[in-house]
Amino acid sequence: MLRFTIAAAMIAAPACAQTGELAKVQAHLRAVTTMTADFAQTDRNGHTLTGTVTLKQPGKIRFQYQKDVPLLIVGDGKALTFIDYKVNQVQRWRVGDSPLALLLDPSRDISRYAHVVPGAPEGRIVIEGRDPKRPEFGTITIGFTQKASAPGGLMLAGWSVLDAQGNRTTTVLSDQRFGVPVSDQTFTWRDPRPQIGKH
Repeated sequence: MLRFTIAAAMIAAPACAQTGELAKVQAHLRAVTTMTADFAQTDRNGHTLTGTVTLKQPGKIRFQYQKDVPLLIVGDGKALTFIDYKVNQVQRWRVGDSPLALLLDPSRDISRYAHVVPGAPEGRIVIEGRDPKRPEFGTITIGFTQKASAPGGLMLAGWSVLDAQGNRTTTVLSDQRFGVPVSDQTFTWRDPRPQIGKH
């Protein structure tokens, strides 16, 4: 299991290593067309939920939680939507306002808002990204493992998000599959809110 808590390094990574590893990550993000994977998501209290995640570039993502969890998160390329079917609540925010923007907008130059975390185990790359102008959007730490058969030679292993309130949620991926056919219908969702006045 990938662990994102990296021990503080005594010596920072050399600038050339930073640049080279960020370039590898950028190449991976731009090489991914689609990805499906299983995920395990653990919150600050140690409570873990599981499910499947489907990604289609540019900007589309779907987190389908386990059957007994009435939650759904869908990104349609422009916005991320959080749906809670238990209380019929829907929340939406721009992709750019989420730490996941680092994964969902491969056209952006990640060197402008991300850096390599020093001290990662051999064969792994860990990067940390945040918008210095919008700290309220939180910080994301993303882990990759080197794998020659994966896009750009890297496998997305998971990520950890720290929000502005200090709450951390960690998502670990398994059984990653790249380049599989994914329909755009995957990123539609049922609105649970009462449709008052509609016929």
